[in-house]
Amino acid sequence: MGQYSKVEIDGRLMTVTINRPEVYNACHPMANEELVAAFDEFHANPELWVAIITGAGDKAFCAGNDLKYHAELQAKTGKRPNHPLKGFGGLANRFDLDKPVIAAVNGVAMGGGFEIALACDIIIASDKATFALPEPKVGLAAGAGGMQRLSRMIPLKKAMGMMLTARHVPAKEGYELGFVTAVVPHADLMKEARRWADEILACSPMSVRATKQVVMRSLDVPALEVAMHNQHYPAFVAMARSEDTVEGPKAFAEKRKPNWKGR
Repeated sequence: MGQYSKVEIDGRLMTVTINRPEVYNACHPMANEELVAAFDEFHANPELWVAIITGAGDKAFCAGNDLKYHAELQAKTGKRPNHPLKGFGGLANRFDLDKPVIAAVNGVAMGGGFEIALACDIIIASDKATFALPEPKVGLAAGAGGMQRLSRMIPLKKAMGMMLTARHVPAKEGYELGFVTAVVPHADLMKEARRWADEILACSPMSVRATKQVVMRSLDVPALEVAMHNQHYPAFVAMARSEDTVEGPKAFAEKRKPNWKGR
């Protein structure tokens, strides 16, 4: 457990909790460093297959940058804090992670907090959650991928309507717009996030990683025929050569649960 975050491991699942509830889980450089370290471990550890990220307390997932800390630092030193190379929350710039990450959004997800959620593969939201990219109201812009990701995930005019007004969007509307995967009663949030994680864990991790890698990398390929050349995707090649491709059909034929090796 870090000073600003908690990491729990349960079998193949890692749960990361941003733990600064007194400031709505806003992140300063030290919190970001801990989150980078947590997801470095998730990326590198072959025993970990799925991650969930959430926020401590009942009010906030993450309120984004700790602007008060930034203002105080700039007043004292004249310097602006640096963001980690892996991006805000240790996820925003992590383009080499083929393992799935679920955001369990338990409240406010603003600015960088929303950008953390957008960098995840699945967003499960409490019915109390709210989302926004409010940076224009404080003279900034959503520089941790929010502008690029949201405009790719939902219709452009809807995304621009959110971003240019900096308005707050409740979970239900986020689901209707398409950037939220599911909305559940607040008390059921972590149980539902765990249910989604368990459903992913029931699949071959090789297949899951191949799927994520092919989907994300092929988004950059405009020609469908080129995008469908699976040899371009190392995780797909690894899946095709893995023990899991033997075990899956064998388990199906024997009417039993597969024993995935992840290799």
